[in-house]
Amino acid sequence: MRTPAAQRATRTAILLALMLFAVLPLVSMFTTALAAPGSSPQGISWPADPHWHNFRDAWSAANFLALFRSSALIVLGVVPATVAMATAAGYALAQLKVPGGKAIYAVLLVGLTLPVEALITPLYYNIQSLGLLGTRSAIVLPLIGLLMPFGVFWMRAHFLGAETALTEAAKIDGAGTWQTFRRIHLPLATPALSALSVLFFLATWNQYLLPLVLVDDPTKRTVAGGLGAFQGQYGTDTVLLCAGSLLIILPSLVIFLLFQRNFVKALLQGAVK
Repeated sequence: MRTPAAQRATRTAILLALMLFAVLPLVSMFTTALAAPGSSPQGISWPADPHWHNFRDAWSAANFLALFRSSALIVLGVVPATVAMATAAGYALAQLKVPGGKAIYAVLLVGLTLPVEALITPLYYNIQSLGLLGTRSAIVLPLIGLLMPFGVFWMRAHFLGAETALTEAAKIDGAGTWQTFRRIHLPLATPALSALSVLFFLATWNQYLLPLVLVDDPTKRTVAGGLGAFQGQYGTDTVLLCAGSLLIILPSLVIFLLFQRNFVKALLQGAVK
């Protein structure tokens, strides 16, 4: 029989191993980004003469200012709309008696299994027929459709765990369906909404394939497309590639750190009554 101290030590060791597994690649990228331009450093070693200007050079080489602006516009077009529709659909499938609700949910679950790569060709011709090829709408509209199945699945799971007593009390007080949703269930869903928004932000911000195929203008793509600026005909500038990658990752880290409490709370919601 293991003692509580031994169990705590084991859990701590596992958490430290997982932390190192996640942090070491970032540390390696950071030290590589500070190496001499054009070099190919290996492993993790702090350079004798850190070249901090590599971040400025990477920013200029990939035109990250235009890419960050484009990514922000795409995120603003995708995340609020998808979260709003997924929340409404998840609530309807979980709390309301929607005709054919089970069939609709089954179709959405099928959508979770479809890879983007299998849909890219029909998406291209559909967007072309709509006259949106080469515009940011060619990225926003498909992303909304691709993210909806997971969003509905996430929010439906949350609303299924909601207390039925709250809904019954609202009905007794004369509240309608919309009032019950807006004044009772929606405020309680803040952790789930925050976590879903973070997940959708990451999926949109790091989107690479759709912008590459559907948009010709590099300044209308997401920041992930900027990494191609460091790939030449005869090789890749590893130093600037790492510096550019860190610039792309930074907003994602900031967003996650800001909403980490709600993210963890949403994951644990329903585990303890």
